[in-house]
Amino acid sequence: MAIDVLVVGSLHYDILVQSDRLPRTGETFPGSHWMTKCGGKGGNQAVEAARHGAATAMVACIGEDEFGGRLLDNLASSRVDTRFVARGKTGSGMSVAISDPAGDYGAIIVTGSNALIAEADILAGVAELGPDGILVLQNEVPEAANLIVARAARARGARVVINAAPARALAPGLLALIDILIVNAVEAEMLGSRAVEDLSSAVTAAAELSALVPAVIVTAGGDGLALHTAGRGTSIAAHRVALVSTHGAGDAFVGALAAQLARGTELEQAMAYANAAAAVLVSTAEAARAALSPDDTERLLRQA
Repeated sequence: MAIDVLVVGSLHYDILVQSDRLPRTGETFPGSHWMTKCGGKGGNQAVEAARHGAATAMVACIGEDEFGGRLLDNLASSRVDTRFVARGKTGSGMSVAISDPAGDYGAIIVTGSNALIAEADILAGVAELGPDGILVLQNEVPEAANLIVARAARARGARVVINAAPARALAPGLLALIDILIVNAVEAEMLGSRAVEDLSSAVTAAAELSALVPAVIVTAGGDGLALHTAGRGTSIAAHRVALVSTHGAGDAFVGALAAQLARGTELEQAMAYANAAAAVLVSTAEAARAALSPDDTERLLRQA
């Protein structure tokens, strides 16, 4: 069966810590709780795309260590095709994230084996991508890998989506292959837009960045998100939900969006669905998120 969504990107084993606040530089501050979770922007987005009904595969590289085994098992149990996940000699990627009671967080990532994604695995994955498929990229792997897979995917007629996170400059050669650019406020400014402080400025930022790619989505946290495409801008307000943690919100949005686009849903409608999927995620405790389904997203959309 052809792949609907191919995610080429990072896998990190996450250690999540809860604390009253983030520590200052040089400070040791007590936390209240910790847990582990399989993550990485690529892994999270692949799991979310599969959750929302897309036949999803992942191209990545993990270490020959315990973290790598857990990351692989998590993908498989989430119905993500793992044929193109290779084992490297460097340790698996990992991260440490600290969340405060308001739901905000800060994180440190260690790239590890994510830097070793091989061209052969990339091309093998692209060869399975259907004619209406969606390729999803992020900035947690080397840009050279993104460039290789974007070229191959475009040659097959697939659409290329990049969540340009973490923030870094994008080479002109890669930008020329992107169909949809997704950035938050920090990433938008890094790519040359004015400051994003609310939904109105997100609309302006999306318009400014539309000179780079055909469609731009700028997320503005709890305010909502903006889209600029075909010379026209629009925005969607965030759903008002009880916030538990913003950790993973962007990945939930990207994965759900990719799944909807692979089904043939128009971009604005897909964006509205993904906005609701992200709202459901941030209002759900980490330990309960694995049980979420598209029904939860549809229920929120009906209520709205």
